[in-house]
Amino acid sequence: MSFSDIHYVVHYKLLKEIVLRLFSHSQQFKIMIVYVKTAIKQAILRIIKHIAIFATSLSTMKPTLSLLLKLTTCLLILTIVAASCKKDEPVDTNPDLKLGFSADTVFFDTVFTTVGTATQIFKIFNPSDDKIIISSVELARGNSSPFRINIDGIPATSITDLEIAGKDSVFVFVKVTIDPNQANAPLVQNDSIVFVTNNNRQDVKLIAWGQDAHFYRNGIISSDYVFTADKPHVIYGFLAVDSLYTLTIEAGARVHLHSKAFLLIYRDASLKVNGTAGNPVIFEGDRLEDYYRSIPGQWGRIWLYAGSINNVINHAIIRNGEVGIQADTTGNSVNPTLLISNSLIYNMTGIGLLGQGTSIKAANCVFGNCGSYAVALSLGGNYDFRHCTIGNFWNESFRKTSALLLNNYYFDTSNHVQIRALENAYFGNCAIYGDKSEELTFDKYTEGTFNYKFEHCLLRTETDLSNQEFFPGSLKNEDPWFRDPETALYQPDSTISALINKGNLNVLNSSFVPLEYDLDGNSRVADQLPDIGAYEFVLPEKKSR
Repeated sequence: MSFSDIHYVVHYKLLKEIVLRLFSHSQQFKIMIVYVKTAIKQAILRIIKHIAIFATSLSTMKPTLSLLLKLTTCLLILTIVAASCKKDEPVDTNPDLKLGFSADTVFFDTVFTTVGTATQIFKIFNPSDDKIIISSVELARGNSSPFRINIDGIPATSITDLEIAGKDSVFVFVKVTIDPNQANAPLVQNDSIVFVTNNNRQDVKLIAWGQDAHFYRNGIISSDYVFTADKPHVIYGFLAVDSLYTLTIEAGARVHLHSKAFLLIYRDASLKVNGTAGNPVIFEGDRLEDYYRSIPGQWGRIWLYAGSINNVINHAIIRNGEVGIQADTTGNSVNPTLLISNSLIYNMTGIGLLGQGTSIKAANCVFGNCGSYAVALSLGGNYDFRHCTIGNFWNESFRKTSALLLNNYYFDTSNHVQIRALENAYFGNCAIYGDKSEELTFDKYTEGTFNYKFEHCLLRTETDLSNQEFFPGSLKNEDPWFRDPETALYQPDSTISALINKGNLNVLNSSFVPLEYDLDGNSRVADQLPDIGAYEFVLPEKKSR
């Protein structure tokens, strides 16, 4: 038997299986049956064609006899299946029959107005041994409803004579889009899906919370502008701050970016994020359902373009994107391109903080759990990190990179090496750790400047730390006993943590921002010495300020 012969036999067996399945859901798949019947006719024509060919080849009858028998069997099967489709299944008309539902209420978390939600799903169960006919399924609010339903592939606001085979079930898919009401507070939308079976009325309730927002789509800010905290700010495509202007984001503001969207701070423009400990500024994706709460890669990046200046971020939470912050070449300012403090950047599919030939100062920050580097300082530059935790316990995929990268060169378009001086990369009282044996990468071109120092740091590395010029007071591979590093909770959680009282007071006292309190608001100077990293160890009975 040739490959094509086998193909046709298998093809007809599949057709039989499809027809049998459709028979049990005839009402839902009336349209599909037409296509299947057409396919069956085409298949029969192909069989007849092959029989004709075989009949003219009597000299080769022996090798094709087996195939003829199989083809004849297929014809008989198709005939039986076609006949079986005409049989009627008994219908249960009991007026006391009650449908079963996998949920009596479908809830949607807060969604932005005009933005559709993810689909919620529930099932309708037929408890009877016989087929039932649901005479009507409809949204109680009809065409005015913000909800949309799809029942086993049929989208509509109402459906009649829905059949469900005995002991079978169908899926119901529900989405919602809420119209804006120009209000700052969330609003609630309600509806229900009403089912009538044998004059018996049942319903499943639908509840969604909506939030109006400020929307920006491929926009350019050409004046000083403020993101207030009255309503969320949602970015589609990009939002760019043009040269010479400043975007200020107030404490408590929430910035949501759609898939691949990015916030661009252009040459000679600035970003000022003024969060507080009690009201941080949050950057995340625009899907607010529980399912998306910890999904990385939902949006693009915050991009401090080459030449942007005086960018300051304080008390921000930046999560679930592709790259947290990308800071490019230093602009025309004596201040660092980026001063970031009291902030968290985590759960990025790419890099948490990417510096490229720029100047960054960071204090009291966590950079954690990224698919690539948690912090990548490339193409040289000038960097100062104090009381930061750079951790990488990424578990969404296999990670090939370390937590921290230092680099001082690149290859141009002609594949020639271009050296960029790493003037200074200072890390004081920092924890650089992860689940790999090597979490430091020194990507140095031998002829270029490559200055770095890790002072009183805890490092996960295979590097020799005996040279006190580069690693004064630093610890190697001791256990930090983080609380839950896989969810970016990097607080020391045991009295035997290697972080406790291993910091240096001079690092704290000479800092460019106050570091008396840790990222959780706990005092660093209440005991002997500061702890390494962004957090101070606190016994359970003690409380933060």
